This record gives sequence, structure tokens and C-alpha cells, in this order.
Amino acid sequence: MKFSCKKHFLIISVLLLFSLNSIARDHLIFSVTEDVPMGNENEVLRRNYYVNIGNNQGVTPGTTLDVFRVVSKSNPYDNKQRINYRIPIGQLEVIHSEEESAVTYIKKLNMNVKDPIFEINNFMIGDHVSVNIK
Repeated sequence: MKFSCKKHFLIISVLLLFSLNSIARDHLIFSVTEDVPMGNENEVLRRNYYVNIGNNQGVTPGTTLDVFRVVSKSNPYDNKQRINYRIPIGQLEVIHSEEESAVTYIKKLNMNVKDPIFEINNFMIGDHVSVNIK
């Protein structure tokens, strides 16, 4: 009976250890790099977005990431209750990935008439990302 308890304890310990790696965390844009405009005609300016999601989360070059911005608004008519909106703002495509991070570029930016208005109409540091599942 003692062997069985030790075996169960070992199995539970291993499962707990593996589950710690799968705890949900926010993945987001943590840095932005862009070319300096030189004023040349037909100049193409590149911009890369660095995210804290990578190979360990199944992200490889070519992976599409959905980008969301969390917007918090206070409702003055309901005890000033704060409401958080998770609004999709576009997609990034991975061009390079490491274990826990990736370099991406803009694949799609939502700027249609029916899309919400943002103070900054581009991706920015702090925007949330998740893997696009088709």
C-alpha cells in the first residue's frame, strides 16, 4: 500500500510540474522597431513588432497572430462601473521565432468604417496577441 501512495504522489507531482508551464498568461507586443525615413522617393519603411509568444507556444515563421487592444471605459450611469473591451485591431505575421518570442510584421490592420476608433490607429506596445486558429 505504501508503494502505491508514493507512486500516486510521484504522478501527481509530475502532472503539477507540467501544468505550471501551461498556466495562461497574456501574450503581447513588447517592442516596436522601424526604419528611419530618409525622404527618398518610393521609400519603403519597414516596421517589426516583437511579441512574447514563440516556438514553445507553437508559433513558427508564417504563423498569423490576432491582435487585440484592451480598452477600459467608465460607465457614469452605473456607479461608474469600469467596463473592459477586448477589441480586435488586426493581424501580425511571424517572420522569425525563438523559444518564447517572435518577430512579426503587419499582415492586416483593421481600419474600415465599421471598425472602432482608436487614439493610435496602429499596433502598439501592450496590445495583446493570440495565435489565429482557422
